[in-house]
Amino acid sequence: MTTDARIPLSRQRVLRTAVALADEHGLRAVTMRRLAEELGAEAMSLYYHVAKKDDVLDGIVDVVAQEINEAVARLEPGPDWRRTARRRILTAREVFLRHRWAPPLFETRSSTSLAVLKYYDGLVGVMRDGGFSHDRIHHALHALGSRALGFSHEVFDPNAGASAEIPAELAAQLPNLVGMLSEIAHDDPDSTLGWCDDQAEFEFGLDLILAGLDLLRDR
Repeated sequence: MTTDARIPLSRQRVLRTAVALADEHGLRAVTMRRLAEELGAEAMSLYYHVAKKDDVLDGIVDVVAQEINEAVARLEPGPDWRRTARRRILTAREVFLRHRWAPPLFETRSSTSLAVLKYYDGLVGVMRDGGFSHDRIHHALHALGSRALGFSHEVFDPNAGASAEIPAELAAQLPNLVGMLSEIAHDDPDSTLGWCDDQAEFEFGLDLILAGLDLLRDR
């Protein structure tokens, strides 16, 4: 992937190229040297638009978060807070499925993107309109965690490419895990953002939390 060097450099162009590079080759491919090659520019010229690699990483978080905000803005609002919140979260997840490298990056940034805060502001608004107090919403955001943005943490997270199979020498000591793993299967890799984070598991957890919040609201 090489972009047209005749197009003037700008911060937005650098960040969009970084996102495309990460989509195609993974986040590790996003280096200042590689970006310069993709843009057909000298590496030093990038520093007029991004201060350093950390600035690029913060910037591409903004780009993805803005993509999420644009996607949820197209949703038609409804009277049911739970259905509206669910649609917003699953729409955000669709964006992350297009940028599978993004969830761990979102979790590791030390500063919070304004675009991310705007997403959460919209979710708070949905819950306020649904009859929640600010106190309940505060607890709800903690309960949802990263799931509010469309991805979740893994219970088990082996190294990339590692097998989930439990070694024979340990199987006798872990009969319940062995029994569970022998029956379950995750066969939809396109819906996965982590080792075991497929769409059905994500929606199960999301629905469980939203249903619980609905009960608390009614109390």
